[in-house]
Amino acid sequence: MDRRLTQRGEERRRQLMAFATQRFAENGFHPTSVAEITEGLGVGKGVFYWYFDSKEALLRAILADAQLDLRRRQRAALADAATPSERIERGIRASMQWSIEHPDYFRLFQFAATDERFSGGLRKGEAVAVKDAAAHVQAAIDAGEIAPGDPVLLAHALLGVHTHLVHLVHRGVLEPSDEVIDTAVGFCLHGLLGRR
Repeated sequence: MDRRLTQRGEERRRQLMAFATQRFAENGFHPTSVAEITEGLGVGKGVFYWYFDSKEALLRAILADAQLDLRRRQRAALADAATPSERIERGIRASMQWSIEHPDYFRLFQFAATDERFSGGLRKGEAVAVKDAAAHVQAAIDAGEIAPGDPVLLAHALLGVHTHLVHLVHRGVLEPSDEVIDTAVGFCLHGLLGRR
């Protein structure tokens, strides 16, 4: 649904998305109704349907917005990095910090990955992230900063370390800390052998 929104309209749309993000993350997508979202904000269903065609369209908008916000954080972190390995390090740090700061989005990503209505869009975002990371990995290989390897496979490994450690933080197994992020960076850049 493409509507040109006023500033006030965009603010209302953002309120719907923020409230729905919280409700979907706490209660789950399926149990949360449009009525619960509109009642929680004190607006009628007509307001909801002015901005979104369906509850599914709302979640797609939330996921796309979250992916865009993460990409902005990553781009800002990499902006003045001097070397490919520094870009990789900053990308890992920015991604983990963002994911730890946004547990509701992380939960929604986990859910969306299991539902075919949403997984395609999520996979597209993941493919962009892997492609970008692989380019940085290849640049680091070319510069002799890291050992040769398949840059796409290594990019998937970076994503796997990030996702698993953030998942442990959100489950309460690990405390959100610089140590967790430093460990992820160290492991991704130097591996278990610790060669630098």
